[in-house]
Amino acid sequence: MRAHCYRESWPLRTAFVISRGARTEVQVVVVEVQGGGVTGVGECTPYARYGESVESVIQQLTPVLTDIGCGLSQRQLQSRLPAGAARNALDCALADWQARKAGKSLPGVEKLPTVQTLVIDTPQAMASAAQVAVCGGAATLKLKLDDQQVIERVRAVRDAVPDTRLVIDANESWPVANLEARCHQLAELEVAMLEQPLPAGDDAHLSSFAHPLPICADESCHSRDDLPRLRGRYEMLNIKLDKSGGITEALALAEAARAEGFALMLGCMLCTSRAIRAVWPLGERVPLLDLDGPSWLARDVDPPVRYGAGMVYWA
Repeated sequence: MRAHCYRESWPLRTAFVISRGARTEVQVVVVEVQGGGVTGVGECTPYARYGESVESVIQQLTPVLTDIGCGLSQRQLQSRLPAGAARNALDCALADWQARKAGKSLPGVEKLPTVQTLVIDTPQAMASAAQVAVCGGAATLKLKLDDQQVIERVRAVRDAVPDTRLVIDANESWPVANLEARCHQLAELEVAMLEQPLPAGDDAHLSSFAHPLPICADESCHSRDDLPRLRGRYEMLNIKLDKSGGITEALALAEAARAEGFALMLGCMLCTSRAIRAVWPLGERVPLLDLDGPSWLARDVDPPVRYGAGMVYWA
């Protein structure tokens, strides 16, 4: 067996705006594992928030890829690289190679439900985007928000789509000062869940008040090592392969989190369809899925996953 990695850039069809800023393209690192006439492919999206870049990920991967010919397994990989984007790309490439070698590349189910993301905009623009999404079949909308016009934006969307499930992602941008009052306001607006309102290193305050709606850890939760710190602060965890370091740890994290009573969400970074196919085995086991990353691309890999009526389709 042999393996190599390379970078790709994918333009977005429109700007992706969250509390940290706007993006107009996504850069990914791809790993290919070849052997026995079969090629397995994995992909990661390096994330600056976690100290990652395309260059740092390739630097992490390069010495490990040389060990593929010596039979490096997914189990051994878990101790060779830390949780993060680099390990994810290689872990998923190995999993894809094994599945294809065994003739099991097709999923157990051919479609999964997914939320549709609305990026930060004016209240009126977000309300209009919500109506378009719901008319297209979206059953759950995920609103990206910063610390400005929070209630105004949510109320505008709620008025526009009164019967649609809403979840909110603040991406660590809210202050502690008015968090409890804001949570009660969101609950009154029938928001189903709030994701990562406080910075990951400053989320202890979440244990100081009763949550009127479930709060989900994203940036605060990477792997099973984080679970002890999250107890009493969060009711839900957002699992992403680029945080956990691949499908191997993601599956183990999901099992351990359920055993401790956490509800689960499965998310993704901005990515191509390769990354969505990699997470599919876990998507079949998690009730709330945020897998619309490739839908933001101006173009995608061939063949792409497809989106429609609130679902993502394998092909």
